[in-house]
Amino acid sequence: MDRGNGLAQLESGAVKVKKKTVRLLADPSRVITRFFMPGGDGRAKAIVRRVLALTDDQVRAKLREVEREFSSRHRSIRDVLAEHFRLVSGEVDSDTVSDDLRQLIGAYFTCEYSIESVALFNPSMVMHPSQEGVEEGACRFVMSLRTCGEGHVSSISFRTGLVDSSHEVRFDPVGRYAAAERPVADRLYRKRAFFLKLIEMGAYRPVVESILDRLDDQFTFEALQREVSAERRSHGYVEGLDQPLENILWLARSNYHLAFPPDSRLDERVIFPVSENESRGIEDARFVRFIYEDGQVVYYATYTAYNGFNTLPQLIETTDFIHFKVSTLSGKCVQNKGLALFPRKIGGWYRMLGRIDGESTFLLTSDNIHFWNEAKKIQEPVQPWEFIQVGNCGSPIETQAGWLVLTHGVGPMRKYCVGAILLDREDPSRVVGRLPEPLIIPDEKERDGYVPNVVYSCGGMVHRGELIIPCAVSDTSTGIVTVSVNELLSRMAEGTPFCPPASGGKR
Repeated sequence: MDRGNGLAQLESGAVKVKKKTVRLLADPSRVITRFFMPGGDGRAKAIVRRVLALTDDQVRAKLREVEREFSSRHRSIRDVLAEHFRLVSGEVDSDTVSDDLRQLIGAYFTCEYSIESVALFNPSMVMHPSQEGVEEGACRFVMSLRTCGEGHVSSISFRTGLVDSSHEVRFDPVGRYAAAERPVADRLYRKRAFFLKLIEMGAYRPVVESILDRLDDQFTFEALQREVSAERRSHGYVEGLDQPLENILWLARSNYHLAFPPDSRLDERVIFPVSENESRGIEDARFVRFIYEDGQVVYYATYTAYNGFNTLPQLIETTDFIHFKVSTLSGKCVQNKGLALFPRKIGGWYRMLGRIDGESTFLLTSDNIHFWNEAKKIQEPVQPWEFIQVGNCGSPIETQAGWLVLTHGVGPMRKYCVGAILLDREDPSRVVGRLPEPLIIPDEKERDGYVPNVVYSCGGMVHRGELIIPCAVSDTSTGIVTVSVNELLSRMAEGTPFCPPASGGKR
């Protein structure tokens, strides 16, 4: 759907930005299943009791009705119902009930959730891990998107497509189903990393020390739960009221694995909140194709976990977009939102952009991808269109001239625009170029939406000399714009670099 150009040529010297007619719109028919608990244990017992009172014919008729209505909307509805029965099986002697009864009880504790009924926005784009069968001069890509549904709960979904030799972008048809996966059990935790994160959280207490002392250097969640339960029994702690013990379990649940069926389509996989720290949403994932010195390729994504009160920086790791490892980022410099990794080490160090103070861009440096304690300010608001804040629009892109960084700026009336800066290749703390005007601004035809007056991206990619930028408009839809890298770099050389003050060093 094409509703206008969504761009602005601000002056005669502005970079020529080309908009593609392809557009992704939110589709409320994309639904996943979720476990549904209507009230507490008392209500659950009452529901199970009512189902058990049905006759065999009533059970069969109601179950067939459920299957008729929902089996075409979900790949394995019977597996879902069986799993949700298992979660409430403590309310019934499961050995005495039929398979139909198990399925029907599971149905009463299942609901559908429309993952993108509210919005589909904040995309990032990376090269697909498989380029097999791609025509010469073309590139297959993976795009992640922030999807938002009922209750403003955000998740991550994916689209795939192709950029051809002429820079035209085609999206693959979306699969029939959508599904989220539960965390994989028996995740191993490293005691040292766990200890450091608890210290950083201000959550290290004598009772926590006692528990960690009894655990191995690497331990499972089940082992941690056993020790926490033993501590509660020993000292009479009440579940939900003993904050130190709740903190240690909360941290453990923030680190997990997901594994999707290998035969599922990539665009059917949904990363939905599964831990307390992200219960209100997974926001603004910035994916990057990271290449190590030995040639190993790992896809990382930084995102913001939100629980309704606080945010927590998280890291996703995958090599195949089937298996995902999710872990917590630690250190005094991973504060606020908008973290974005560089696509390789520089000088033997991991580098990352962040917005520690909420309004400026910092360069973070570390020898451990999970711990970040060194940072230097490299960009602050200097133009009227960015006086409120600046930040990145995804991971830096390496060019011969330096690291190209798409930025966002927030100005009057909280209008978001996309700009760009250029960082030195060997010393990315040096800004060597700046676009003197916004690259993309919301226009009159596309400024209205779920969040008005916003254009935003979480990362683009370069293909055959053209910068491909997936861009969300007013948090309502997502389109594609392209720009010549050479033209952009040429224009940036005319900008005025920001020179950080002497006091803006490490922190």
